[in-house]
Order: sequence, then structure tokens, then C-alpha cells
Amino acid sequence: MKGLPGFRDFYPEPIPTADSWSLDLRRYIFDTWRGTAERYGFREYDGPPIEELDLYTKKSGDEIVGQLYNFTDKGDRKVSLRPEMTPTLARMAAAHTRNYKKPIKWFSIPQLFRYERQQKGRLREHFQFNADIIGEEHLAADAELIALLIDTLRDLNLTSDDFVVRLSSRCAWQDFFGNGGGQEKDANDFYQIIDKLEREDPAVSGDKLAKLGFSLEQVNEFIESGQPTDELANILANIEARGLGDFIKIDYRIIRGLAYYTGPVYEAFDKRGKFRAIAGGGRYDHLLKLVSSGKSDLPALGFGMGDVVLAELLKDRDLVPPLGQSLDAFVQIADESLRNASLGLVQQLRQTGLATEYPLLKTKPDKQLKRALELNAKWLVTLDNSTQARVKNLKTRVEQTCLFDEVARIAKANISPATLSL
Repeated sequence: MKGLPGFRDFYPEPIPTADSWSLDLRRYIFDTWRGTAERYGFREYDGPPIEELDLYTKKSGDEIVGQLYNFTDKGDRKVSLRPEMTPTLARMAAAHTRNYKKPIKWFSIPQLFRYERQQKGRLREHFQFNADIIGEEHLAADAELIALLIDTLRDLNLTSDDFVVRLSSRCAWQDFFGNGGGQEKDANDFYQIIDKLEREDPAVSGDKLAKLGFSLEQVNEFIESGQPTDELANILANIEARGLGDFIKIDYRIIRGLAYYTGPVYEAFDKRGKFRAIAGGGRYDHLLKLVSSGKSDLPALGFGMGDVVLAELLKDRDLVPPLGQSLDAFVQIADESLRNASLGLVQQLRQTGLATEYPLLKTKPDKQLKRALELNAKWLVTLDNSTQARVKNLKTRVEQTCLFDEVARIAKANISPATLSL
């Protein structure tokens, strides 16, 4: 049997085929996401992978239903697998805003599901790094999130030659739309046209704009001007003060298709243009009020970064680190009469925090050594008797003899960062 289309199996390294998905790479990405977010003072949260359907239709309208894995459950409730995390966050935050000091800085790494046509860089499920700030209206919060986005990618060894954050503003586009005579009822259609400018035939975009009273020339002139509004200038100054100015630029082509954005918006792109957007986000100051039916009204903002495009980008730039299992010690059982004593040693090493393996069944010593090397073990440990052992560094091939009780101390001392050269 095969897995469902658009869903992935994740294998430990070495992966069975070149196009298989690596669990070790996923873990590397997740660890980086968590490490950078925590360095910025964000706390991790999570929510259920299934929610009431109304949570999504209230935010995005009934048209989103066609993109969801939705069904009626056994309690006759209309529910859906989560297509995004922001509505869940808004629901959770709105329910307990009094329990947390503001601003709330939270992150999560949910698995998300959308029933969409598969494309390069887009599957029917993916994992996403979501980082959000709730309860802060000052633009310093927008800059903080953009800096987190930039540093997350830098921590994956991507540079300003690899990506750029394209910064725009819903407010600037609202002014353009209003000053140009646009009707409020057409605003969302207008934003959708702008969002697709780079992906759609200019003639098609021009026809759609004309029906709303605008010309493609007007739109392109505004985009090309690239004049930052006061809010965007404030954000740019904040980012530049951190020494991150090379990673960001004003680009009014960015508008973000989701209707709930209310202010600055941005997307991170691969500079070589080979991949879809790496990340995207912005300010959504009215979402908590909408989700809570007016009971909670707090400003909010955030971004999401998916694992599919990011993994492909790291592979393309040859930035995937060495992956696979790495053991601290392999306990070789050369004498089966010492198996029970060896098991005691294995347990002792594991309890001291050392990743340790051993042969489950009787095996020739040379095959055990081969297995130790395959597992990238740092040490080969062999009991000569119940009280004495030989400890061999598999990199330097230097071997020393010690008492049974000294094995863990020797291994841990030589594995510590201060003595990695030993």
C-alpha cells in the first residue's frame, strides 16, 4: 500500500532514495527554529490538529471549505484538520488574555493540512514554524518578528546572497485603493489581484484591474516608486540598527492574499528565484476580536515558515549538515560469558547520558567493529573481565585499559567540548 498523495514519509538517515524525506533533516530544522525563537524570548505553545470548521470560515469565508480536510464527526460537529495555526492561536489567546502579561511572544511548529493541487514546494501537509506577538501595537514588534525571521534563516547558514525579506504595507495599498476611487466591496478582490501579479499573465491582471476602475500602469507605477511609508521607514530603521539591513527591502508587490492582514506585511524569498516564498507574515490587529466575537480585542502580528521549501532550499545551497546516527559508545561483546557484565556496563553508560549500542545477539568481533563504525561510534568498549575494560577511540585508534567503573568517566571526559581534540 502507498501513502496518500501529497503526504510524506520521513525516514532516518541514510534515506532509501534521493527523493525520500529525511527525519534527521526535519529535526535539524525544528531544532534551529526552536533555538532561535527561544533566544528571542518566545515561548512554545501547541493546539489540537482538528478544530471546529467555523473557526476557519469565520476568518476566511465559506470559500475556504474547498481547500480543507473537513468532515462531520460522530458528535455531529462540523470540523476540519487545521490548515493554518493563526486561528487556533487567536482562539487560545482570546480565551486567556488576562492570564498572560503583554506582549505575549509565542511560537509553535504545527503540522498543517490543505486539500490543494500539489505543486513544487507545496504539498497537502507540511510543518510550519509560526511566531507571533500579541498585545503590542508599536512597530517595534513588527521589526522584532522580521529580525527573528532573518536570524532563523541565518542560523541555517543562509546569507544575504541567498534570501531577502520583501517588506510592504496593507495600509499603503488601502490608501492607494481609496484615493483611486476603489469601492470597499471590491477591496478584497483588488488585493487578490495584486497578490497574484507576479504569477499571472499581465493582460489578465490588467483586465481584472480595469473592472475595478484601475489600470495596470497605475499599479506598476506605485510599485516601482518604492517609497516607504512612515511605518515602513520606522521598521527599516529598526532592522538596520541591528545590522540586518542587507536582508530587507521595500517591495509593494507583496500584499499577502489573506484578508485579515491590517498593516505591514512581508515575505522572504530565495534571491535566485528557484523556489516559492520561504516565509511570510504581517500584522492582523482585528483577528482576536473576530474570533472571540468581540470579547477580546488585542493587536497581533506573526509569520509562518514552512519546512517543504526550506528543506529544498538548504539542499540546493548545499547547506544540509552531516546527518545520521552518531553514538558515544559501542560496547563490544567478544566473550559471551561476559554478556551480563557487558549489559550492566551498557546500562551504566546510558544512565550517565551516553548514547550506547551493543550486539543483541552473538556476533563475531570483526562484524561488531564494522557495526560500530557504521553507527559513527566515538568509542569501542570491550570488557576483558568483570572488572577491567579496554576503551578505544575509533577516530585516533588509541586504546587504553581501565577499571569497569572508570569507563563512563573516561568517555564523558573525552566527549566534552573542552577535549574534543583528544
